[in-house]
Amino acid sequence: METLKINIKDALLGITEADVKALDNVANEALVKLHEGTGAGNDFLGWVNLPSSITDEFLAELQQCADSLRANCDYVVAIGIGGSYLGSKAVIEALSDSFSAYIDNKSTKILFAGQNIGEDYLYELQNFLADKRFGIISISKSGTTTEPAIAFRMLKEQLEKQVGKKAAAERIVAITDARKGALRQLATEEGYKTFVIDDNVGGRFSVLTPVGLLPIAVAGFDIKALVAGAVEMEKATREEGENNPAYVYAEIRNALYRAGKKIEILVNYNPKLHYFGEWWKQLYGESEGKDLKGIFPAAVDNSTDLHSMGQWIQDGERTIFETVISVLNQQHTSVIPSDEANLDGLNYIAGRRVDEVNKMAELGTRIAHMDGGVPNILITLPALTERYLGQMIYFFEKGCGISGYILDVNPFNQPGVEDYKRNMFALLEKPGYEKETEAIKARLS
Repeated sequence: METLKINIKDALLGITEADVKALDNVANEALVKLHEGTGAGNDFLGWVNLPSSITDEFLAELQQCADSLRANCDYVVAIGIGGSYLGSKAVIEALSDSFSAYIDNKSTKILFAGQNIGEDYLYELQNFLADKRFGIISISKSGTTTEPAIAFRMLKEQLEKQVGKKAAAERIVAITDARKGALRQLATEEGYKTFVIDDNVGGRFSVLTPVGLLPIAVAGFDIKALVAGAVEMEKATREEGENNPAYVYAEIRNALYRAGKKIEILVNYNPKLHYFGEWWKQLYGESEGKDLKGIFPAAVDNSTDLHSMGQWIQDGERTIFETVISVLNQQHTSVIPSDEANLDGLNYIAGRRVDEVNKMAELGTRIAHMDGGVPNILITLPALTERYLGQMIYFFEKGCGISGYILDVNPFNQPGVEDYKRNMFALLEKPGYEKETEAIKARLS
């Protein structure tokens, strides 16, 4: 069975195998905490055994809802922020034709809103949808998170004006809390189809829940295969030791962190993985960046970013290490032609596949960066398919949980995220924030 693999031999720069093995005890304890629910944040461990708990009946219900939206909508707007959009965006972008936005193939397309407060973005989105058949997937536990709540209010009003209140209700799906919250109340009153966000699964770990699975299914991709890949990785990461890729990843990155490597750069050589890097940044940044600790997560798209960030990575401050995702097989074949004039000097690679050139750029860069003192972790993925993406999603989730506990933080809370919200509410003079409004106005005067 082909599967995701990890190779850390090129990461042993400035550290030894003994440095990594020294973390065995704490890594073993971290794995036990995840499986037995004895660590900090243990009320948010629903994702650990999630893949294997998903039934065929539940996937069929999700697919039926997706098929209904696809039958009635040319566009579906997934409204959410953070983990409520990044996971589905990452998978959809990885699996889609790079130019799908320009292809009129009558396949329902997923658009995103609620991930920003851009006035021009929302205006242009509403203007685009003005003469389109569209539906909405609103994703929020509370229904009151500012960014998605604004987008949902505006798009709900627009949809009701375009098709009527009753027809609009049939094109709106709410993914929300089981019992409480503004979105749950509205869904009950309006009769929206609903799916539940379980209380024990945090947003950044929610891609394998309806939060991610429904938009992915609406986009036309195989959620059964995605979940099956995650199940494979769930099984592969149960035991401690070198046969557990998530365990190996968590150990090596923490050994590097303890040796002064404070920045991890996730590197891909396939442009379809750009948003996977964005999802990964939230997963690790929000999980580990607390108590004045944590590896700073960054991401680059190579070879594009070799012409912008390459110089810094090669010769800048040696506080970084790289985790490289290498996709072994491509979906298509493109061969470089020969040219009689050969003005560009490329005839020496004529007849070779483009991916062969890309792989040599990848290998050459890894060698150069290692020569420059940058440790490299290599993740190989057989191909960009639903199954292998499911494996990689769960691999990084499990690695994050283990790594957070090795770091001795609660990987499942995000107290710092609330600070900007309190200031924003105070500045907007939200009811209930009178004291905060007075304080922040005095500070700004």
